[in-house]
Amino acid sequence: MTLEVPPNSIPDVRILDCAGKKLVLDRTRIMGILNLTPDSFSDGGLWLGKTAAVQHALAMQDAGADIIDVGGESTRPGARAVSLQQELDRVIPVIESIVGQLRVPVSIDTSKPEVMREAVAAGAGMINDVCALRHDGALQAVAELDVPVCLMHMLGDPRVMQDNPVYDDVVKDVTGFLLTRADLCKENGVPAENIVLDPGFGFGKTLQQNIALFHALPDIVANGYPVLVGVSRKAMIGQLTGRETRGRVAGSITAAALAAQMGAAIVRVHDVAETSDALKVATALC
Repeated sequence: MTLEVPPNSIPDVRILDCAGKKLVLDRTRIMGILNLTPDSFSDGGLWLGKTAAVQHALAMQDAGADIIDVGGESTRPGARAVSLQQELDRVIPVIESIVGQLRVPVSIDTSKPEVMREAVAAGAGMINDVCALRHDGALQAVAELDVPVCLMHMLGDPRVMQDNPVYDDVVKDVTGFLLTRADLCKENGVPAENIVLDPGFGFGKTLQQNIALFHALPDIVANGYPVLVGVSRKAMIGQLTGRETRGRVAGSITAAALAAQMGAAIVRVHDVAETSDALKVATALC
């Protein structure tokens, strides 16, 4: 289901300028996840020290990551919010340490405008917001920072988002929300070429709702914005395979390869090397 948009209103975006580092969307690009949290659902606590975080970022780049997404607040179902200072203390030193060592851009995964500003000042070149800039001051911050932003759909907030999520039509509702947020961004000075959309798999969706959204990816892509897909190791993969979190690698890679074939511009993953191999093979053989 594709919602109507005015002709020629969205440029054919091929390059995201991430604070001087280019992310060329000539093929599906891999966003490597760097969680600096003790409670993320898959890798919480693994990269808390700055040395470990920097090493992991460099390892993901070497494994094929095209951009590194740094986050300091878990958004898993039931996650508790962290204070502004906690989040800054987790992410800023790491961003400052990795930006000069990486060839690829760094993204900041946050909903707080203060963290957005500090992270970009530290060298981050993209903002990834699960709240689609709905927090006070976030939209203005992105407009002023002039870096690409990923707008994600989430029903409710992480503490309650999986408590019986209900939609009239999940594809229409999610797509309509994302396009409305994109329009609001443009009205407030965010260039269309800086906007990426994320349907928010697992963020206030049942398994069947996630499946319906995944089937609709070509229609969501057809609206003209680059689309980011993040399903790595998520509950939907566990529900489909019966696997616990660490056993969901094969299922996650399969979903990433399918998303790429359906037009996803970016896939956000934990397992970079395996995903990179899968995308190379899928591209060659399909």
